[in-house]
Formats: sequence, structure tokens, C-alpha cells
Amino acid sequence: MPLVHPFTAMVGLACLSIAAGYGILNLIAILAWQLRKAPPKNPSQLPPVTLLKPLCGAEPGLYEQLRSFCRQEYPEFQIVFGMRDPSDPARSVVDRLVREFPAIPIDVVVNPQQHGSSCKISNLINMLARARHDVLALADSDVCVGPDYLATVTAPLLDRNAGLVTCICRGVPTGRIWSRLGAMYINEWYIPSVLLAWLFGHQGYVSGQSLCLRRETLAAIGGLQAVANQLADDYQLGELVRGLGLRIVLSPYVIRVEHHEPDLASLIRHELRWMRTIRMLRPRSFRLMFLSFILPLAIVGIALASAGSAFSIAAWTLFAATVIARLGLHLAHRLRGDRSAFSDVWLLPVRDLLLCWVWCRSFLGSRVTWRGNEFDVDSAGVMRKLS
Repeated sequence: MPLVHPFTAMVGLACLSIAAGYGILNLIAILAWQLRKAPPKNPSQLPPVTLLKPLCGAEPGLYEQLRSFCRQEYPEFQIVFGMRDPSDPARSVVDRLVREFPAIPIDVVVNPQQHGSSCKISNLINMLARARHDVLALADSDVCVGPDYLATVTAPLLDRNAGLVTCICRGVPTGRIWSRLGAMYINEWYIPSVLLAWLFGHQGYVSGQSLCLRRETLAAIGGLQAVANQLADDYQLGELVRGLGLRIVLSPYVIRVEHHEPDLASLIRHELRWMRTIRMLRPRSFRLMFLSFILPLAIVGIALASAGSAFSIAAWTLFAATVIARLGLHLAHRLRGDRSAFSDVWLLPVRDLLLCWVWCRSFLGSRVTWRGNEFDVDSAGVMRKLS
């Protein structure tokens, strides 16, 4: 029995060391990213671009988000908006933009034809027929950008070895508490993890919220039909492009994404889908993902380390470092924004405990909810709609 307490304390100290180390490395990754500079752009070299915007419903802020794409400072671009339902309320927003920006070539495609399990990819396939240019930019409806977005994401494609350009995002919540918790998931756990992988040279991140590639590259991988049944269509698209021997470029541009969660059930559905997507992509490492939940891990660690008084100073030092790092992750994306830096500090324990709960629940099934539809996902990431 005398050995139990020292062993327990050492396990606790190990948990605290992992929590503090992971948190500090995340902050270093964020700092390195913020210090990164975009390469200079020569407008005369930028190719004509077709921007594809699939729509489904009129979520909050849709007009401002779509309008931001109409205000691009770019030599030549076309916008194609696509809907599957003729009565989609997003149509009135698009019609307003067509009247407001008559100088911009804007096409509207309304086509319910389904090409696979993914309604979004089916929508994009229907829209491609109207694309006039050989460089394609794809962006989700909830994305908001500045006037330099297109110039920044197309510039890397001037290098023929670059096959696809993607972006990280910053979640901007609507007012409700569930939206704020959802944005914290993105800004304070998911994106820092992406940047940490980037810091160590990993180039596997691809986000369907913003993609840019050449039409010939898309054709070479079999078109969007190749990912029409995939849950993680963006990840699979990246894998196919990489299979051509082309690079995936993580653009320095950070897009803003409106995050709206009307209630707790909506928040859980979204995060459960994202967690099960990660589990499908990384089934082995997913089991160890709890090591990235630094505040809960530190709480477990300090509880265990208290069994050994010899480690108390080191344990509390590591615990304090973890708490400071967690606060740093909370504040890092707010310092340059328009939101109060400390307004949601009280939500940190709630956010991190909810993250643990969603992670645990993600092991208990393979079903996901997407745009009101239920799907079952197999081990290869193929979605099958449930009737």
C-alpha cells in the first residue's frame, strides 16, 4: 500500500505535465501563425476566378456574408450561387445582391438533382456547369471575408506544384450562449490543434469552408463526384489532390465564420458530427484525444498528485501554468476582435467539460445529423441517408 500514493502522485504529475506542455505549445503555434506574413501579390498575374457559393436557407447574417464576396478587389471574377430548392429563402438575398452589384457576373443555379449522399457536394456539382473560369474558389454560405480574400487564396496557385489552397477560420458567434460555446470549440480547441500540427510540418488540414483549386486538378481526381458520398468530403478531396503529387497550401488568410446555435441540442448535434468525423479520420489517435483537453486533464492531475506531498510544489506550478495557458487560448483570438476579451471567461469550465462529454459520446455510434438529415457513416467515411 505505501507504493500506491507515490505512483498515483506520479500519474497526476504526468497528467499535469502533458496538460501544461500541450497548452503552451498551442500558444506558441498561435503566436507563430500570427507572425506569419503573406507573400506579396501581383494583381497582373492573378488568373480569372469563379467563386462557387452553395446555399441552403437564410441563416443569420447571410446578406452581409454573401455581400463580402461581392466586394472583392480582384481583376476578374464570377460568382455562382446554387440552391436545390426553388423556394429557398436564400434566393431573395441573392436577388438583392444581383440588383446591388450589376457589374459583377453573377449566375444563379437552382437544381434539385442529387449526385450522392452529400447535398452540399450535389449542389456544387450542379453549379459547376455555369463556371466560366479555370480557377475555382469554393466557400460556405456562413463565411465572411475582406476584399483581399480572393487575391490571397488564388496567389499560391501560381506555383504549379500547389494543388489546393485552404484557410483556417475564426468563429464569430451570434448572441446566444450556445453560439458562444460553439465558437469557443472552434477558436479555443479545434483551430489551435490545427495550428499545432501545422507548426510541426503537418499538411493534411483541408477545410471545406474555403477551398481554391484549378479546374484541371479537380478533373484529374475525378471531379466532385469522387467525394459526393463522403462525410469528410474536404479531407478526402485533399487526399486525392495530394495523390497527384501536388501540395496542400494553408493560406495565411483567416476567414470569419458566423456561428449560430439556437439551443443546446443543436450545439450537441454539430459537435457530435465533427467529433465522429475526426474519429473516422483518425481512429487510433482519437482514443488519446482526451490529452488535448487541458483543463479537465489538469484537474484530474492535481487531484491525483495531491496523494504525494513531495510533488505538491511542482504539481501546483504545472496546474497554474495550465490555467494560464487555457486563459491564453481563450484570449488569443479576441485581442484583435470586436468582442470583450473577458466576457466569456466564466464559460471555460462548461466549455471544456462539454468537450469531454461529446468526445465520450462520439464512441457510442456512427450516426450524424447534417442539415436536418440523419446519416449512418461507415469506417471508410461513406454516408448513407437513413429514411
